[in-house]
Amino acid sequence: MLTTAITYLALGLSAVAILTTMILKIGASMRDCPQNGPAAKVVSVTTATGFAAIGTGGVLLTGAALPLAGESMNIALPPAIGFVILCLGLGFLRAMEALRSNLPVQTSA
Repeated sequence: MLTTAITYLALGLSAVAILTTMILKIGASMRDCPQNGPAAKVVSVTTATGFAAIGTGGVLLTGAALPLAGESMNIALPPAIGFVILCLGLGFLRAMEALRSNLPVQTSA
């Protein structure tokens, strides 16, 4: 049971770390733009921090339900990981949408 919990936490939290790093790298590439550079830095750090906090909370909440499987905890591990990865992927898409929508739009005069 302990190895299953450690495996779950390692996979779930590493997925959060990888996706948070991707948000920061995408924000770093947006910082090269002369129009939105300073704003992109602030928005990407804020978005990555929010994603990491909510994603970690989701991983921990789903992991808290694993002991309810009882003796079949090893069988419940793949669906739990799949659910968490699906939720993190949807959260990542929403974070990217928030990153793009919070940057100032330049209008041509």
